[in-house]
Parts: sequence; structure tokens; C-alpha cells
Amino acid sequence: MTDVSNPSGGTRSHEAVPDYARPSEGSTAPTGHTRRAVLAATGLSAAGCLGVVSRPTAPECPATVGGTVDARLGFVGDVMLGRGVDERWADGPPTGVWGTMLDRVRALDGLFCNLECCLSARGSPRPGRTYHFRATPDWAVPALRAGGVTWAGLANNHVLDFGPGAFADTLERLASGGIASAGAGPDLGAALEPSVVAVGGLDVAVVAFTDRSPSYGAGPDEPGTAFVRIDPADPRTRRLVDAALVRARETDPDLLVASLHWGPNWEVRPSRSQRRFARLLVDRGVDLVHGHSAHVVQGVEVYRGRPIVYDAGDFVDDYAVKPGLHNDRSFLFELAVADGELSALRLVPVEIAEEAADRAGEEAARWLRARMRDRSAPFGTPLRRDGDGLWIPLDRCEG
Repeated sequence: MTDVSNPSGGTRSHEAVPDYARPSEGSTAPTGHTRRAVLAATGLSAAGCLGVVSRPTAPECPATVGGTVDARLGFVGDVMLGRGVDERWADGPPTGVWGTMLDRVRALDGLFCNLECCLSARGSPRPGRTYHFRATPDWAVPALRAGGVTWAGLANNHVLDFGPGAFADTLERLASGGIASAGAGPDLGAALEPSVVAVGGLDVAVVAFTDRSPSYGAGPDEPGTAFVRIDPADPRTRRLVDAALVRARETDPDLLVASLHWGPNWEVRPSRSQRRFARLLVDRGVDLVHGHSAHVVQGVEVYRGRPIVYDAGDFVDDYAVKPGLHNDRSFLFELAVADGELSALRLVPVEIAEEAADRAGEEAARWLRARMRDRSAPFGTPLRRDGDGLWIPLDRCEG
């Protein structure tokens, strides 16, 4: 069972520095071996954490969550339920979109995805854009629930495709369906708010950002996404990311996830700025970087015992398949927590077929394993065969 909470209890409207980025008067440092105490020991501060202020102490490795928790959390890339997917499943069973992966995703303690569409029956396509994605909420929300989706990322370049009314419907329908979200909101303060979900005996805080479609970015009093430039030297990026991480840490989570819809389409390797940005997030307390946007899987890096999934690819959609790139193939990334430690990341091969997510066949699985080995090689990631998929131990503490 998933418990969903919003730590803010409201929205904020000041872009300069949201209130939650400022320490409260008379506050004291936490004591005891809580997650927050561990984060404090890494040298994290409420100001300038992405700037060159001081070199933080390396996060503990292997990464621990406290206690003796065992859990499996799933992370996938884009889940686009509009257009052909909407037509295919609007009158079908809500489980249909999960194809032969249904039992696998249902067995997880939680599933985290990027929702690459709005959920509404109203609105008009945004002028000047080539693609517009909208799904009928009456089937799409039950479908997300049927697949065990715990959290849906909204920091992307399609959530406002049908205007602010359809976007507001998306927020409302997800909330009423018990599905947490982050990365977009009625104003910038709300877009920066973390989600906190309780899954598998863990409190997981998630922050979300995007560098796609700046015109969709939220303003002080305007709805939109948590838009930032993936450049740690950018003052606005530092300010906004700092604020979101501070707020997430204040919730004292067991795990902290950063979900990033970043980088251009069809790139099979992350840019230098993406790599630097991801490592800085880990240095500042993030336990898993969940990347998506390129429509193809990129490599995985293990940095200080934390997995960086640079791009998880597309999990469900109706897109045309690019020759050689196979954007219809991806992985379900399963984070295994064993006896209170982040122990492994399992990669389960997936292939989209007839607008559904299916377990990849032998040829597709072989192709995916080969591509993941090649794309992870620059990071020295230890990839091991695990049936038709791969397994990455998380005991690597260099960096």
C-alpha cells in the first residue's frame, strides 16, 4: 500500500528563494542516526549546494536506509498514454497497457515513471508544436493504478500540450487516484515541491526537473514545470535545485530520488554537463538519478554506491521506431534494497508491442544487453548477466 503526502501543505509564489529554502528561526541540527542526520554529515547546507562553496564529505557507501528493510522499487522512462495508446486501450481492460510485464510491475513495492502526456478530456492543442499527447483519464488513471504506479513525473515537455485546464485536470486526477507526482504545479513553488511516498517500508522523497520546453516552465504565479538548465554554473539552476533538495531533506526520507527529463532526443550517451550534474546530485544526498527524455536507453553509472540511470528510454507509447535506435526497447530498472542497504540494480528487458509493454523476446533482450554494456562502458559499470537481463551490484564506492 502506498501512502502519498505533500510536505508543503500548500503552494508558494516567489521564484527568488522559496520560503522552504531558508532555515527556520531557532532550528537545531537533528540528532540520532536518522536519514537527515546522515545527509547533514555529508556537508549539505541550505545555501549554494550546487555552487563551489566547500567540498562535501562523500556520502556513506554502501548506501543505507537504516534498519533491515527489504524492498524492490521500479523505475521506467516515458509512459505516454495518448494518441494510439489511448485509442487502443480506452475501451479495453486497464491492465492491457502493461502487456506481459503486468505481473512483474505489480510485484514491485513501488513503480516510478515519467508521465509523458496530460490526463484530460478538454483543452486545445498548443499552437506551434508538432506533437500533442493527451490521454482520457477515465481509463488512464485506472491503468496507472493497475500497474502499481506509485509516482508520476510531470516535469516534461508534454504535460501542458493541451493548455492549463487540461494540466489542472492532470494534477487533480492523479491526486484523486492516489498517485503522487512532482515536477509541475500551479506555480513555480509548487513545481519544486518534492513528493514523499511510503513504499515497501521506506519513505521515498522525489524531486523532478526538466530542461525541455522552456515555454512550459512555471512562473511565480503561472502553472508549469520545474524547468532548469542542466548547468551547475547557472545561478537560477543552483537556486531552484538547492531549494527543492532542501525541502526534500526536511522530510527526513529513507531514500531521495531525482527524476530528470533532460537532454535531446535520440542521443545514446549523456553529455558532459549531464554527467557532472548527476554526480553533483549524488554528492548532495540523492540516492538514485532517474533520467529520461532521449527515447533511447543510455548507460548506467554507479557513483559512490548510487545508481545514475542516465536515460531509461520509453516504456509505453505509440511512436514510430527509428531504424538502428530501437526506441521501442528499454528496461525496467529495479532497485533492490536488502537488509537496509542499496544492494543492486536489476535491468529487466522490455519491448513495446501493439501499444503495450511486453517482456522482450530473445533477440531484443540480446540487443538490449549489448547496447547497455557498450553505453555503460565509459563509466566502468560492472554489468553481470541475470537471465535475459542484467544485474549491477551497488557496492562500488569510488568517485
